[in-house]
Amino acid sequence: MSFPPLRIRKVAVLGAGVMGAQIAAHLVNAGVDTVLFDLPAKDGDANGIVLKAIENLKKLSPSPLADKSRAGAIVPANYGSDLELLRGCDLIIEAIAEKLDWKRDLYAKIVPYVAENAVLASNTSGLSINSLADILSAHLHERFCGVHFFNPPRYMHLAELIPCAKTAPEVLSGLETFLTTTLGKGVVYAKDTPNFIGNRIGVFSILSTVHHTDQFKLGYDVVDALTGPAIGHPKSATYRTADVVGLDTMGHVIGTMDGTLPNDPWRDYFKTPPVLAALVAKGALGQKSGAGFFRKVGKDILVLDPAKADYVAQTGKVSDEVAAILKLKNPAEKFAKLRASSDSQAQFLWAAHRDLFHYSAYHLAEIADTARDIDFAMRWGYGWQLGPFETWQAAGWAQVAQWIAEDIAAGRTMSSAPLPAWALDPERTGVHQPDGSSYSAAQDKYLPRSTEPVYARQLFPQTTIGTKVDRGTTVFETDDARLWTLGDDDIAILSFKTKMHTLGAGVVDAVNRAIDEAEKNFKGLVIWQDSEPFSAGADLAGAVALLQSGKIDEFEAFVNHFQQTSMRIKHSLVPVVAAIRGLALGGGCEFQMHCARTVAALESYIGLVEAGVGLLPAGGGLKELALRASARAIEGDVFTQLKNAFQTVAMAKVSTSALEAKELGLLRQSDVVVFHTDELLYVAKNEARAMYESGWRPPLYDRQITVAGDVGSATFKASLVNMLEGRFISEHDFDVASRIADTLCGGQIERGSQVDEQWLLDLERKHFVALAQTPKTQERIVHMLKTGKPLRN
Repeated sequence: MSFPPLRIRKVAVLGAGVMGAQIAAHLVNAGVDTVLFDLPAKDGDANGIVLKAIENLKKLSPSPLADKSRAGAIVPANYGSDLELLRGCDLIIEAIAEKLDWKRDLYAKIVPYVAENAVLASNTSGLSINSLADILSAHLHERFCGVHFFNPPRYMHLAELIPCAKTAPEVLSGLETFLTTTLGKGVVYAKDTPNFIGNRIGVFSILSTVHHTDQFKLGYDVVDALTGPAIGHPKSATYRTADVVGLDTMGHVIGTMDGTLPNDPWRDYFKTPPVLAALVAKGALGQKSGAGFFRKVGKDILVLDPAKADYVAQTGKVSDEVAAILKLKNPAEKFAKLRASSDSQAQFLWAAHRDLFHYSAYHLAEIADTARDIDFAMRWGYGWQLGPFETWQAAGWAQVAQWIAEDIAAGRTMSSAPLPAWALDPERTGVHQPDGSSYSAAQDKYLPRSTEPVYARQLFPQTTIGTKVDRGTTVFETDDARLWTLGDDDIAILSFKTKMHTLGAGVVDAVNRAIDEAEKNFKGLVIWQDSEPFSAGADLAGAVALLQSGKIDEFEAFVNHFQQTSMRIKHSLVPVVAAIRGLALGGGCEFQMHCARTVAALESYIGLVEAGVGLLPAGGGLKELALRASARAIEGDVFTQLKNAFQTVAMAKVSTSALEAKELGLLRQSDVVVFHTDELLYVAKNEARAMYESGWRPPLYDRQITVAGDVGSATFKASLVNMLEGRFISEHDFDVASRIADTLCGGQIERGSQVDEQWLLDLERKHFVALAQTPKTQERIVHMLKTGKPLRN
């Protein structure tokens, strides 16, 4: 039958547990009208269960809410009296407990209320989608599928989309677009097999790691040292990850594999490991219970010693030999040395990788359309830098395949199942091609990336290893920055090349040169980085060098140059748009504040953090905050508008999202928030082009900024005195914050006076240079450079 385009305005989430409530939170983050259902409460308000879940969202850390005020946008409902609300929903996501009968009973209850064109999806993490669909009518069967979010839904990029036998292609296409652009997810299609892709491969990897931990008699702390960043996995590695997930949850997922994969050649290993079962039996469920494989005692983190059945100090570390091997840049050499070594840690790493490769290849045709889906699932769902097939390909496909076959023949692997013939093809160099296509074992051919229109918005989509990428045409390039275009384009793109994209003299010069080029030859300029962060701020090392050599005049000249560059950005004859993801701190934040518009990924962490190193913002940031406060002031009450700005800067607050950055005043309400980071450049370019085409003119130089003056400054300082006397801040903190207050309020002039932008820039620079010369500020800067942490002095 013909399906109308899927337009999702309103979503219902069924189940207000951990996953359901957090899915609802992310939906309202994205501005989606959301109703959250659960059972009616036995006492009090019928929506009590849901109301409690919504309130709990505000307490979780990291927060599921990008702006805590959005919790109020979730509509509470219950199955007893509110099912009529389902009729207005375009998408219904079921997220109740992983019990097949419970889910099917709920479907039977809600079906009469599901709108004709609505989509019903289950967030099951591993139950059969076709079994869930059995009770549905043919019409609803076509509009049913699995949509598996990973926990926590706001932060985990992966969403698995699992069709059932009759799911309409148009439904899947519409959902893929919604998940990608609206919710910012990376979508992979999984086949309807137990635990789908991410958890099927991920749980096997954990079980393999547990098996080889015992085989090579390694401590849990040693294994975590080996299976974390050392091999491109998250810091939580293996056993800490299990503690964070919850050992009871881990046991449940393992049980799903045990009960649903009777013919899997590895099924003998799909048993809850005895050590995990013992921990669960005594209530040691991991982080949520305070103890699991690890236990925190005071400031110390102890590790479980199974032999002693107690927690002991961590003593394990990576051996010198293995540490040296892991530092090798050539993956082929690295794996050859791991396999050849007699060191138990090296043997462990080879065995764990070998069995992961073996399992992934054996099951590829069964669980996924292509190798790309497995690699992306592990990168996006488990935080691996490379998926299993990418790692294998980088290490030399044919040689590794031969080694795996030899180990299978020698009985050293967890299963004697043979590698599939395609994996042993001597001509094979991998499963990912330079053109971006990936191997499909089911079809025995390479399949290209999706051609869904939504992906045209991703100018630099995430790619698998070995993919060739068009990096555009260079306009100019220096040691610090590159100005370039993508295709035959009318928008120039400026990218920084410095470490953490810090802003030294070379970058500042490049910004000015880029604006020159853009004003002559382009319709707009976008400042965008090909990787996070946007910018960690000014080059502190360069600043310290000038200060320590006594070149104060040069130091002040650079600050002035930085300020004038900010003003150049603001008053460019073509719109300059900042495209932000990750950190935008200090000078990076100030540059974006002066852009005609900022396009920020949701996960942008923005702040004027100079107070943390004993300085104040002096790239025009305080000037912009004062200007915006003046524009918002009601009946001349500028001081009220400055309170939030003062706290934000004095406390060096960093937003926890782009939405919160708007609340802090670091982004404007007119700035754009994008949920999928790979769409950032596309949106930024279109914003710049649209502004130009609509007759862009830079803002007039502002000469009528109303300030709070000496009275406002004195009021801020009075609150600081109380904090100083209460020993909440040091004397140097008091000095820094007082200068911030003085600048925001326009200096020691009468309240209500009007000043221009240069007046405020001069104040910024005066206080910045004065603070930079103080010993305590220099101590703070040096400490930050050495340790990456702030110093309180």
